[in-house]
Amino acid sequence: MAFKREDKAEMGGREDRGFEGKDGDDRGGRRGGGFHRKKVCRFCSDNEYIMDYKDVRMMQSFVSEHGKIVPRRISGNCAMHQRKLTSAVKRARNIALVGYVSSGF
Repeated sequence: MAFKREDKAEMGGREDRGFEGKDGDDRGGRRGGGFHRKKVCRFCSDNEYIMDYKDVRMMQSFVSEHGKIVPRRISGNCAMHQRKLTSAVKRARNIALVGYVSSGF
């Protein structure tokens, strides 16, 4: 049984919108879109890029400005290298090469 537009108006004005989001787009309320490249682990792709806890510049690139270790989904590291990176950052923090919090403020 199919409803006409007048029948839907009598039912309280609700219409079936399908998968439309709150702005009327058909992405289910998500914004953005487009093509996203798969992130590649730096350590797997380049054998010359060596992880060393004494390399402060490399360790700082994997630590956010608030002092947190950047997660794997953002850095693009594989699971094995993310675990090794975490322990390397913790070692660098322990001997005060990398800070626990940012030095700003």
